Amino acid sequence: MHLSVAVVPAPAQVVVRLTGDAGQSTLDRLVAALTRAAGHGTGSVVVDVARARFDDGVGLLALARFSDTLAAAGRRLRVVGAPAAVRRQVTEGGLAGRLELDGPLTGQDPVPPRPRPGGSPAARVPTQREEPRRRPEPHPLHGRDGALPPTVPFVLDRGR
Repeated sequence: MHLSVAVVPAPAQVVVRLTGDAGQSTLDRLVAALTRAAGHGTGSVVVDVARARFDDGVGLLALARFSDTLAAAGRRLRVVGAPAAVRRQVTEGGLAGRLELDGPLTGQDPVPPRPRPGGSPAARVPTQREEPRRRPEPHPLHGRDGALPPTVPFVLDRGR
């Protein structure tokens, strides 16, 4: 799995853009990026997850723990760009009270995927009356085998 991370500081906030798989195998990269973002000392850290996947839920749990750490220091974490699948994982994983998302927890993706050329029935976009077929997902926090992910410590004053 691969995770690409960009940390973009600004005067009032730091934006962390995630692209790829944010899971157990990329947890160290995610934690390092979040710690680096927190080190800028801004009141707000924004994590853009529009292009990230959280298949095993470990990355979402890390974000929730990071949010808890920031909140204890009087700071804030906002998660933006979360597609419907990630919003479902947040809800099903019981993280809705710990993660601040930029919209409702339920609903469809902001931009529906385009149908493939040829317009075959399998490629068309469902209408509002139809429910898209959903394949079962592993539990967002425990994965397929039910094992709990490791604890992720966050230290905000690392250099002091």
